[in-house]
Amino acid sequence: MNSNPLLGTFFHAIGGASASTCYLPSQKTKQWSWGTFWLVQATFAWLLMPLLVGYLTVPCFFEVLHKAPAGAFWGAFLLGGIYGFGGMSFGYAIRNIGYSLTYTIGIGISAVLGTLTPIIMRGQVVEYFLRPGSGLVLVGMVLSIIGVSLCGLAGFRKERDLGELKNTVHFNMRTGLTLAIIAGLLSAVFNISLEVGKPIADLAAKYGAGNFEGNAKMIVSTSGCFVVNLIWFVILGIKDKTLKEFTKRSGIAGNQRVKNTLWSALAGTLWCGQFFFYGLGHVQMGSFQFISWVLHMSMLIFFSYIVGLIMKEWKQVSRRTYLILILALIVLFVSSAVISYGSYYGEQILAGR
Repeated sequence: MNSNPLLGTFFHAIGGASASTCYLPSQKTKQWSWGTFWLVQATFAWLLMPLLVGYLTVPCFFEVLHKAPAGAFWGAFLLGGIYGFGGMSFGYAIRNIGYSLTYTIGIGISAVLGTLTPIIMRGQVVEYFLRPGSGLVLVGMVLSIIGVSLCGLAGFRKERDLGELKNTVHFNMRTGLTLAIIAGLLSAVFNISLEVGKPIADLAAKYGAGNFEGNAKMIVSTSGCFVVNLIWFVILGIKDKTLKEFTKRSGIAGNQRVKNTLWSALAGTLWCGQFFFYGLGHVQMGSFQFISWVLHMSMLIFFSYIVGLIMKEWKQVSRRTYLILILALIVLFVSSAVISYGSYYGEQILAGR
């Protein structure tokens, strides 16, 4: 299969844009608790859409899952379940420190750990970074870390700038930071889950899945995440008596419940969309597939800040804070460009072109 890292970068950009907007529909749901919204979006994000995408794009999809190696299947499933707690933390972090900072801190941690951990586990760190073009890729990764750090600095300055507005602006850096760190650590586990599930994708490739081979392993990882979230939020719904929001007994008009369901389904679909395009981008990275995660996460952070700006999360900050934010976005953009070119250059050399 011919690889094209530039095309892979484009797919990762689409996936990043999809991921950075996946929680926006929650603002359109009315008269529903966060837990009710989360249950619906989780069902679409981690069960229905991965199943549909896998069925439509992977030949003999259910046969592939049935014949998948047990170790890879259950390993990916259990690690996906661990990530499920990260997904919860991510959602709650957004409510405390907003889209921009949650994505920066959580995804920034995930980008580094999710990239390095799998190749450390395989003992191939030196091998990967001695390949042609790897020097540029490493520079791009360092720039990505600098960009994330600048975003974090802008976030702490934002907290100070909004200090006088705490009575009118919901912004809790301490709680949000803790949740974002937990989300970042556990988000990295999701990439490890996908790596563990690689034999499932390899099997799908033998059945002719081509560029869509990753969709076979995605459902295994996401279903573990779904089970954890289903148990947690059903118990929470029973405790808080919010499960009735799905029924007429809640007093919520039927058309509003339908609208809420559609908005929540859109949120879940956008989340799933990020890994549909991640899979397409990943196979195009060729021998540089190991940098897919950091590239995807950098794109995600970049677009999340664009979303934050559009949502006017930074409207009331000082000019200096705003300039730091813009500088951070520029550095993140440059880092993605350097990583993309480095991997493209390396692929050209390895292919003898």
